[in-house]
Amino acid sequence: MIVASLAFYLFSLMAVVGALNVIFQRNPVHSVLWLIFTFFNAAALFVLLGAEFVAMILVVVYVGAVAVLFLFVVMMLDINIIMIREGFLKYLPVGALIGVILLVELAVVFGGWTMAPQAEALRVLPTNPDQLTNTEALGRVMYTDYAYVFQAAGLVLLVAMIGAIVLTMRRRPGVRKQKISEQVNRDAKDTVVMVQVESGKGLS
Repeated sequence: MIVASLAFYLFSLMAVVGALNVIFQRNPVHSVLWLIFTFFNAAALFVLLGAEFVAMILVVVYVGAVAVLFLFVVMMLDINIIMIREGFLKYLPVGALIGVILLVELAVVFGGWTMAPQAEALRVLPTNPDQLTNTEALGRVMYTDYAYVFQAAGLVLLVAMIGAIVLTMRRRPGVRKQKISEQVNRDAKDTVVMVQVESGKGLS
């Protein structure tokens, strides 16, 4: 019991430290690396809770695919850190207002939060081998009790994907970009010149 408690506090502390470094790191690449570190600690917490399937999904999907994809996208975008810092003070009041609103909402949620009366009784019940598996129980809860939250998370990921595409497709000076519409609408007379060359004289 003592070892489990120590492991919980250790992984929790490391997850909080990693999350703070994701926010406060100046280099975006370092932020993504700290994000991967945070995911690993969160997966360890899920293992302590007995949710091995969730921990595996967190490592395989988020660390193995999403976080690495973020890392490559950040490296390919070649983000100008100086321009980002210039706009920091401009949007600071709006960011501070949103932060205060989020803190108030969290205070309201945690202020009204109470432990379910049957939670302690369920925790001490012996394990029944005939009960649902971890994966099936997670699916039932996710697609019944938290169906709307699950759909909202999908919309957030969709917006993030669109944002990544917009950042990648932005116009940058000095970079030549393919213009498909101009290529399709061009006329052969404007691009192809037919020259009748006499034998032995070549082009002038």
